[in-house]
Amino acid sequence: MKNLVFLFLLFSMSMYAQKAEDLISKINSKFETIKDYSADAYIKADIPMLKILPNAAVIYFKKKDKFKIESKGITVLPKQGFTELNHFLTKKNDYIAVLGDSLVIRDRKTVLVNIIPNNSGGEMVLAKIWIDVKDFIIMRSQITTKSNGTILIDYSYGDQIKYGLPSEVKFEIDVKKFKIPKSVSGDINSKKKEDPKKKNKTKGTITISLSNYKINTGLKDSIFTEKK
Repeated sequence: MKNLVFLFLLFSMSMYAQKAEDLISKINSKFETIKDYSADAYIKADIPMLKILPNAAVIYFKKKDKFKIESKGITVLPKQGFTELNHFLTKKNDYIAVLGDSLVIRDRKTVLVNIIPNNSGGEMVLAKIWIDVKDFIIMRSQITTKSNGTILIDYSYGDQIKYGLPSEVKFEIDVKKFKIPKSVSGDINSKKKEDPKKKNKTKGTITISLSNYKINTGLKDSIFTEKK
């Protein structure tokens, strides 16, 4: 009897894993159609104890993992959940996917898929992604990392939904664990007094509005080379 129960549980886990893998395959199939893209970005950061003005930027991406932001101002942008998550999901042998509960997010029915990395030495500890079961897009992700704590990301979509490219990405970060770039740390000293209500806040947000996508235009590798 115990053996039958064990076999049933094993079969159930296998079925759940298969369904999770199918959902991720649909996500990956969208991502695979993208060779490169650029997009205009408008970045707003609301992080306690830091004064960071809204900033316009241009984002560049090229397969497999080339990524660059061009901006004249200070930019704070977690790569987790933006490009690194998609790239990681294509590495099918690097993680185990387990199906979770369903959830309605902004009128869209989603299913939770837990992503458990096989390599304990990597930066990512765990990822939770909520996948729209109709359009096969990621509506929300929660990524736990070793260096930046847990980052919650919400995605909204517009004209480029067929590619799985968002029109807005909103990050919620743990201020105590998130690594602030040195260029931003130098901007802490501001004449403007910090709102006392924000001093005890442990969460910050970074919102990126994306527009004017240019997809598969044949971006040159030189774009991603740092200028000395």
